[in-house]
Amino acid sequence: MKDDTLQTQTQSLVQELRRGVIVLAVLSQLHGEQYGYSLMKVLEDQGMQIDQGTLYPLLRRLEEQELLESDWRMETSRPRRYYVLSKFGEKVLHEMTTEWSRIKTTVDELLANEKENENETH
Repeated sequence: MKDDTLQTQTQSLVQELRRGVIVLAVLSQLHGEQYGYSLMKVLEDQGMQIDQGTLYPLLRRLEEQELLESDWRMETSRPRRYYVLSKFGEKVLHEMTTEWSRIKTTVDELLANEKENENETH
C-alpha cells in the first residue's frame, strides 16, 4: 500500500473515531454555561479540535434531544447563545461516561494483548 493511501485511510478512520466521541467531549464541558466559541476554545485547549461547522449543528441537535438548555444574552455588542446541560443531559452524560470507561478499558486490554502478540512473533 502506498504511503499516501495509508495516510488517507488512517485520516478517514481517525475522523470516524473522533465523530464517535465528540458528543461525549461536548457534554463533558457543559456543566457550566458556555457559548459556542468559548466551548470550542475549551475543547481545543484540551486537545479536541472541532470546527464551527460541526459544533453549532451538534449543539442544536443536542438541545433538540433535550440534553442541553440554552438562552440568548446581550452581554457584548452581539448576542450570544449560552448552553448548559439539562438535568436529563446530566443523566445521559453519566451513563455515557460509564460506558466510555468500560469501552476504553476493553480496548486498552485488546491493544495490550495485540502488542504482546506482536512482540512474541518478532
